Amino acid sequence: MRFLHTADWHLGRLFHARSLIEDQAHVLDQFVALVRDVRPDAVLIAGDVYDRAVPPPEAVALLDDVLARIVVDAGVPVVMIAGNHDSAQRLGFGARLLSARGLHVAGRTGPEASCVTLHDAHGEVRIYALPYAEPAAVRDALGADLPTHDAALGAQLDAIRATHPAGVRAVAVAHAFVVGGAVSESERPLTVGGSGAVAAGLFHGFDFVALGHLHRPQTIGERVHYSGSLLKYSLSEAEHHKTVSLIDIDADGGIRIEAIPLQPLRDLRILTGPLAQLMEAGAADARRDDYVYAVLTDTGALLDPMARLRQVYPNALAIERAVLARSGQAGEAGRRLRELDTGSLFANFFREVADADLDGDQRRALDDLLAGMGASERESA
Repeated sequence: MRFLHTADWHLGRLFHARSLIEDQAHVLDQFVALVRDVRPDAVLIAGDVYDRAVPPPEAVALLDDVLARIVVDAGVPVVMIAGNHDSAQRLGFGARLLSARGLHVAGRTGPEASCVTLHDAHGEVRIYALPYAEPAAVRDALGADLPTHDAALGAQLDAIRATHPAGVRAVAVAHAFVVGGAVSESERPLTVGGSGAVAAGLFHGFDFVALGHLHRPQTIGERVHYSGSLLKYSLSEAEHHKTVSLIDIDADGGIRIEAIPLQPLRDLRILTGPLAQLMEAGAADARRDDYVYAVLTDTGALLDPMARLRQVYPNALAIERAVLARSGQAGEAGRRLRELDTGSLFANFFREVADADLDGDQRRALDDLLAGMGASERESA
C-alpha cells in the first residue's frame, strides 16, 4: 500500500509580517500534481494544517481548493488530523459528512481513535488518526489519570492495540514531539509547563507512524517518521530541504520511505557580508526574488540599509548588524532567559519572592492553569 505523508502546512502564516499564502499555493499545486502522478492509496496530513486557530479566509479557501482537487477530482482519500496550531472543533466541522466522500478529519479527541480501513492485494491496512490533544482533554475522553503527554498518548495507543486485529497492518497518524527529534525555531512548544515530549517506544506494534510537529524531515528508528513542514518557516530552517514523503508498505509491514522535494516559489536564504558587496552580488543574482535575511558586517554607519538592500533583493525580510550583536555573559544570560517557557519563568520568580521552590502540588496546579490558558488561546486566537 502506498501513502503520501505531509504535515505542518501552517496555511495563513506570516513571516516577518509577510503573508506566505502565495508561496503555499505554489507548492501545494506541485503536491496535487504529485498525488495525480503517484496515485497513492491515501494522503496523510499530520496536523498543523493552519497556522492559527482562526485562520484568514484566504487560507481556508486554499485548503478547500487543495482538498477538493485531491479527494473529488483525483479520487484519493485524505486522512487529516488537528495539530497544536489548529482549532480541533473548527477543523473537524462536518467530519462525519465529509468522510463519506473520502475526506477523513480527526479534530477532537474522543474515547476511541478514529480509524480508516483500506485494502490492497495483501489485505487490510488500518489507519488510526490521533489528533493533538492536551493531557487534560485525553483524560476527559478516556476517564483516566493522565498527567503528561507521554502518558496521554500512551493510553490512546494502548487502547488501539487492545482491539487491533492480529496480523493486520497498522498505521498511526499523530502530532507529537518524539524524544530524539531535531527541533527548529518555528515550532510552538506543545506544553507551557512540564514536558511535552513522548518516547518513540510508545508506538511499538505499528507498521508506520506518520508524524507532524517537527519541521525538519527525519526518521526516528525505522518507522516513526516526520515529513517536515511545507515551507521554511524560520531562519533556523534556511538549510533544510523541504519534502513530502512517499511511503510504501509491503505485505509483511516492511517500509520504504522516499523523500520527494517541493520547489518553493521563493527560497529563504541568510546572506552575510558588507552591504556594498551584497548589493553587487544581488544585481547579478538569478534568485534575487528569494526571501533574504542579511547579516551586515560593516563597522561604520549605514544610511537606510534596508531600503538599499531591497533595491536588489525586493523580498529582503530583515537585516542584522553583526557589530551591534550583544556578546559576553549578559548577552548569554538574556538568550537563556528568552528560551525559558512560561512555567519555568514563574518558578524562577516564585523562588526569588518566596525563597523556596514550588512544591509538587503547586507545580501541578501551575501546569494545569497554563495548559488551560494555552487551550483557550488556541480556540480564541
